[in-house]
Amino acid sequence: GILEKIRLCLIKKLLPHLEDRRRYHEEFASSTSIHGVHNIVHTQSKARRVLWLLIVAGCLAIVIWQICSRFIYYFSWPTTTTVVVQYVENIKFPAVTFCNLNRFQDHAVGNLKVIFLIWNIVSAILKKFAVEDKYSQELNDFLLGNQNFSIKEFTRKNGFYLNSSTLLECDFFGKPCYPQDFEHVFTEYGNCFTFNHNDLSARRVSLSGRGLHLLFDVQQDKFTDEPTLGYTDAGITFVIHSPQELPRFDGLGLLTPVGMHAQVAIRQLKSIIQEYPWGECKPDIKLQYHKIYSTNGCLLECKARYIQDWCGCLPFILPGNGTECDLLKFYKCVYPAVYDIEIRGLCTVGTHNSTCPAPCEETDYPTTVTYSNFGGEKAIKYFSTKLKKSPEYIRQNLVRIEIKYHDLSYKITQQQKALTFSELLSEVGGQLGLFCGASMITIVELLEYIFTNFCWMCIFLLLKAPEMPQWNNPSQNQPTHKEKKRGLQEC
Repeated sequence: GILEKIRLCLIKKLLPHLEDRRRYHEEFASSTSIHGVHNIVHTQSKARRVLWLLIVAGCLAIVIWQICSRFIYYFSWPTTTTVVVQYVENIKFPAVTFCNLNRFQDHAVGNLKVIFLIWNIVSAILKKFAVEDKYSQELNDFLLGNQNFSIKEFTRKNGFYLNSSTLLECDFFGKPCYPQDFEHVFTEYGNCFTFNHNDLSARRVSLSGRGLHLLFDVQQDKFTDEPTLGYTDAGITFVIHSPQELPRFDGLGLLTPVGMHAQVAIRQLKSIIQEYPWGECKPDIKLQYHKIYSTNGCLLECKARYIQDWCGCLPFILPGNGTECDLLKFYKCVYPAVYDIEIRGLCTVGTHNSTCPAPCEETDYPTTVTYSNFGGEKAIKYFSTKLKKSPEYIRQNLVRIEIKYHDLSYKITQQQKALTFSELLSEVGGQLGLFCGASMITIVELLEYIFTNFCWMCIFLLLKAPEMPQWNNPSQNQPTHKEKKRGLQEC
């Protein structure tokens, strides 16, 4: 009975007559802002009508093709890269971290070569090392007999140190600098020291060709290495990085051997990467123990979280405030955990779906390094007299390093969206206007026209629908003839 009432109401009120529907179509064709449609409807010549029909159909086909291609291009998330060189009056000087390739003093490890094996285990967190099986028994014996031994304090006390005897000269932009201007930091090379670690406002350069000048004495007679474990070089290694970032030597460190003079010309390169899906960065990622986001800092914090969960302690070489791992934990838990992290890919770097995606902004310092032998004959005699050392000692221990800007400029490499959403709308509107004379108002007209015809089609299908089956007792639920008549009158 309900379906019948709906059918009768739709027939009487909603579904227009055929003549009214025809008149509505003609009015739409005459009033729409799509060019050419009214020529199809109102022209008397059949040939002209066919011609205009082909023209309108062809233009619609071209518009659909162009709009689809624009949307496909937009959703491929295209980008363009611009490179701009900015010249400035002064520029911030980067941080520079220096390390001695000889990690420990000779008197401390002369009879304790197992320290090198232990340090390999510690530095495996930052750089991949492997301890050979033939040393496992020696390690186990030492660890069991020295459970309270702290490799952190041992390295800080007996590793490379920076004072007036190892830093013979220091000059920054014409002003002297001292060991107190360097900050201690642990890396895979043990004790290292960073210049300009706080990004002080005074650390700015206003002239190219000048910068940081250093003269080191590596003191090979007081330091030692273990060639069987791969420690074969002597000299100073250093890395140039942003003052807000931690130094990363793996693949980025520069090396100056003893008896050499290194001149390093640097440039500043700022990279700006678009967020996903145009680029690979995620601007909402923040680090807990670093001021700015970097992939290296994120990777260290990721490893710290996993090791903290697995081993219940935190290696001193990683950022965090957890309980420091002792040597036994390093060997029994931390070392296998680092290997497991690498194998299972728990801390990955690079793409947007990795643990540590690329940073949205990054500052690098590309370098050009030239080398020459340190000092001529007169210079060797001068330093020999000044330091009261033999000329052979000067050649075997002194390292000079100069770091300066190539020029007072920095390069910005910026990744930009090749097609923004507003540009997409402009291109769609341009195609509609060029081929059909249409606009956003025309689209509203079309939507209204389609919606009206859709409603009529739904009403027509509903009127043609079969009657619902009556499952209940007809005597109780079916309306009588008088009730039907009353319902029709009410409708």
